[in-house]
Amino acid sequence: MEEEILQITAEESGERIDALLARSVPELSRSAAQRLLEEGLVTLLGKPVRKNYRCAAGDCFELVLPEAEEVPLIPQDIPLDVVFEDRDLIVVNKPRGLVVHPAPGHPDGTLVNALLFHCGDSLSGVGGEKRPGIVHRIDKDTSGLLIVAKNDFAHQALSAQLQDRSLSRTYEAVARGGFREDAGTVDRPIDRHPTDRKRMAVVPGGRPAVTHWEVIARYKGYTHLRCRLETGRTHQIRVHMASLGHPLLGDAVYGAPSPEKGLEGQCLHARRLKFLHPRSGEPIELETPLPDYFLDVLARLGPQIG
Repeated sequence: MEEEILQITAEESGERIDALLARSVPELSRSAAQRLLEEGLVTLLGKPVRKNYRCAAGDCFELVLPEAEEVPLIPQDIPLDVVFEDRDLIVVNKPRGLVVHPAPGHPDGTLVNALLFHCGDSLSGVGGEKRPGIVHRIDKDTSGLLIVAKNDFAHQALSAQLQDRSLSRTYEAVARGGFREDAGTVDRPIDRHPTDRKRMAVVPGGRPAVTHWEVIARYKGYTHLRCRLETGRTHQIRVHMASLGHPLLGDAVYGAPSPEKGLEGQCLHARRLKFLHPRSGEPIELETPLPDYFLDVLARLGPQIG
């Protein structure tokens, strides 16, 4: 993999450059962005940018992402909130801010590093060397339930349930604006954005994507939603809600201001999982409560309306 050069334009004045970079490049943390700034890999009009620089609207930065170094996966004693575990699988409640697997800018400190410490060698190899056991992913700033397979048999069985849609995933989110209807379905194909390869978009001819949504509560300027995935495309709920004109609160990548209501990054929580145990066939349904950050956002929205 050769180094990659990205062009990033600031749309608003006043945002710190490290925050802009972390928001614009998926899975690039602010600390990783600061390291790139310190190494002179971010320039404006050909000159290196200071890491505390505050952007002006229209600033066009050039970011050089160096070739990723192969870093061996190491177990790390990172606390895990284990919701379910047996010899075949483990389900964890991932906190927001934790990256699922190593990626450029995040060589360690990920959920995979924590799983290697917790499970030892008991993780499937189907997901590849860098993603052992990972059946499905959720974004860094999305919290909630995630299934991890401990052996190839379980991984293949759970992946099959993802394909035939018998594995059900339900999220809660806060979206901007009010919805006229109480429930609905978004059936719009998703693929890479035609000009910004770091984002996804509704694209004619893209991969089929279906999200079912319903209103939980209405607030002035915002709506608390329940979203059930029928498919599992990258950023699916975020892209579908933005396509309706209702980007998720805090999701600056897809059109909402950030920070918003004290939150940087999307307000999205993977709350429920329903699947068949890969070995016994027994139905399993798991649920985790809304985390503190989500409850804090709801409290900031004021009284419910309607």
